[in-house]
Amino acid sequence: MMCRNDDQVQGGGDREHESSSGDPGSGDRGSGDRGADPAFSALLEDSAEDLYEHAPCGYLSTLMDGTIAKINTTLLEWLGFRRAELVGRRRFSDLLTVGGRIYHETHLAPMLAMHGRVDGLALELRCTDGTRLPVLVTSVVKAGSDGTAQLIRTTIFDARERRAYEQELLRARRAADYERDRVQKLAATLQRTLLPPTLPAVPGVEVAAYYHPASADEVGGDFYDLFPLAGGSWGFFLGDVSGKGAPAAAVTSLTRYTLRAAAVYDPDPLSVLGNLNTVLHQGHRGAGARFCTVIYGALLPESSGAALTVAAGGHPPALLIRADGTLTAIDTPGGMLVGALADAVFTGANVHLDPGDTLLLYTDGLTEARIHDRERFGEERLREFLRAFGPTTAPALTAAVTELLTGFGDGVDDDVALLALSIPSAPHQ
Repeated sequence: MMCRNDDQVQGGGDREHESSSGDPGSGDRGSGDRGADPAFSALLEDSAEDLYEHAPCGYLSTLMDGTIAKINTTLLEWLGFRRAELVGRRRFSDLLTVGGRIYHETHLAPMLAMHGRVDGLALELRCTDGTRLPVLVTSVVKAGSDGTAQLIRTTIFDARERRAYEQELLRARRAADYERDRVQKLAATLQRTLLPPTLPAVPGVEVAAYYHPASADEVGGDFYDLFPLAGGSWGFFLGDVSGKGAPAAAVTSLTRYTLRAAAVYDPDPLSVLGNLNTVLHQGHRGAGARFCTVIYGALLPESSGAALTVAAGGHPPALLIRADGTLTAIDTPGGMLVGALADAVFTGANVHLDPGDTLLLYTDGLTEARIHDRERFGEERLREFLRAFGPTTAPALTAAVTELLTGFGDGVDDDVALLALSIPSAPHQ
C-alpha cells in the first residue's frame, strides 16, 4: 500500500513539473520518476481480486468432480455466460465440445489423477452463441492441509490467433502438397513418354530394362530403347543427356527420335552417332548446350547366338558376362561426347554373343552412387559385383542390380538406366 500523505504526493508532483519545464530532456528518466505520478501509482496498486478477474487469460477452479467453484470475468466474457449459470451448477467438461469431453475423460482427467498436472492441452470451448473457442489449457491439482486433493486450478489461454495461424499454415501446406503432386504427376507422365512402355520380344534373345529416377519432381535425362530394323536386325541404345527437367526432356526426346530415324536411314552404329551428333550440335545455336553420352548397337540374332556391333560416344563401356562367368568390357576408346563438337569422332566394336552370354548397358548414376557416406560405388566395384554374380540372364542381372541400387538408399542421387540382353543357354542334350 501507499504510505505517503497528500502533501508528499503534491510536492513530488510539483518537483517533477519543475524538472520537466527546466530540462527538455528530463522526460525520459524511466519508471523511477513515473512512480511519483498518482495515477500511475494507482495502476500499480491493483488488488489481487481485480488482477484475477480481469487477467488476460481465463481462470477456473473446480472441485475434484469437475464442478465449477470459481471462474473469472475474462473467461465468462469469452464464453458469454453469467457467473450464476456456471458456479456450482455446471462442470468444466460441460463447457467443452463433444470431442473435447471425450478427450477430457480419456486423457485429461486420468493425467491429472496420475501426475497432478497437465500443460498446454489444446481444447475447444463452446460459447453461448454457438461458436467454438480454441484454447490451451493448463491444470494443477491443489491439495488441502491433510494432503488430500481438494480442487483443480485451471488456466485457459485464448488460442484463436494461434489456431488461425495453424490453419493458414495447413492451407499453405496443402496447396504446396497439391502443387508437388501435380508436378510429380506431370514429371512421371513426361518421363513415360521418353521411355518405351515395354520392350519388344526379340527372337532368340532375352531382354530386360530398368529405370530409376533420382527425383520425383524432375524429368531425368537417362534414356534407352530397343526397336526392329530391316533384315531381321534390331537397334538398341542407352544414354544420358546433360541436365535435368524440361530442357533435358526436350533433348532426350530429340535424341531418341533422331537415333531411331538415323538407324532406319543407315543402321551402321558409327553413322547413327554421326547423324545424331550433327543434329544436336546444330541445335546449340540460341538453345544452350545440347549433348549426351550414348551407346548405340545393332543386333542380328543367329542360330548360334547373335552378332553385335556397337559404337559409343563418351559413355561407360558395355559389360559382357560370358557363359563361363568371365567379365569383358566392350571398349570403344576415344569416343567423344555426342553433340559437343561438330567434328566429333566415334569408335565401334564387333562382338558375338554366344549362348549363356549377357550384355549390360548402364548409365553413370549406378557407378556414381554413394556408399559408406560419401564414397562412390565406382566402376571397379561394379565389375567385382558382376564377376561374383557369374553367368546369368538379362532379367536376373537387371533384378540383381536393381536390388543393389535399393541397398544404396539415399546414396543414389542421379538417374540410373539399365538395359540388358542375353542369349539363352543351349539346352542340355
